[in-house]
Amino acid sequence: MADCRAEGCEEEKDNFSGRQGGQRRLIIQPASLDNPKLSKLKEVLVEWTNRTLKDEHIVVRSLEEDLYDGLVLHHLLRRLAGVQLQVDEIALSAEAQVHKLEVILAALNETLEINEEKAKWSVKLIHSRDLLATMHLLVSMVRCFQPDLVLPANVSVEVIQCEVTKSGIKSDKQTEFITFQSNSREDLERESNKECPIDELFKLEEHKIETVKKAILHFVNKNISSLGLNVTDLEKQFADGVILLLLIGQLEGFFIPLCEFHLCPVGFSEMLHNVTLALDLLIDRGLPVQSVNPEDIVSQDVPATVKVLYYLFRRHKNK
Repeated sequence: MADCRAEGCEEEKDNFSGRQGGQRRLIIQPASLDNPKLSKLKEVLVEWTNRTLKDEHIVVRSLEEDLYDGLVLHHLLRRLAGVQLQVDEIALSAEAQVHKLEVILAALNETLEINEEKAKWSVKLIHSRDLLATMHLLVSMVRCFQPDLVLPANVSVEVIQCEVTKSGIKSDKQTEFITFQSNSREDLERESNKECPIDELFKLEEHKIETVKKAILHFVNKNISSLGLNVTDLEKQFADGVILLLLIGQLEGFFIPLCEFHLCPVGFSEMLHNVTLALDLLIDRGLPVQSVNPEDIVSQDVPATVKVLYYLFRRHKNK
């Protein structure tokens, strides 16, 4: 190990003062913060958090700045695991925030079945707005509570590991992986090619297929009624991609600019453009629909259309 000289590490000395020897902290190298894959993972985690807490009117914009006091983590734990803790809703002082985090992280670690000593986060790290620790925690929560969400794979950062020794603070450069060390394309294909219940459904009797289609149809109409729309035929009315795009916007909480798609598509190519855009948006939002051919939906293929709607239904059915 060399003496701690790297930018960002020197300023951490005060954070280690008074600790016992052997204490370590990982500090992300500034250059790694510009990594597009890291930025994408942050975006996915922010969107997942906001989707989960949409009904509670909580909006997260920054992982570091919005999670450090425990409020968002408390709501996530309550929403995802049904755990209600006796802590203050809003903790204003640093002491109150640390106490709140202690209670929340203890419950989270138990729910995630992670030993505190092996966790890559701690009360001190989360409260000090440590991005790496915060992302490790959220990734573990996603893996536990929504394993079907496809996270950007093979995301890593270059870090400096600072350690307190008897002779001072020492540092060592290393690579820290936040998501699995695997090929992104292989991850996406594996998720997309998993046996979908819809594939099995279409091997069953017709009346069972109709029962599921009616449930999905009810779900669709419930979420687009505020737009003055009503669907009676899943295959035909989703073939041009317009209602699918509007449904995605309603469920995922964003507006798709009208200039991005054809509101009144004419011909196969414009319909294909709309459906392709819709599938791309779903893939970006972590839904495993890579195996769905947009041309199948335009051609009114029932299994393809129902499969896409099923994944939306599965994600949003309880909201």
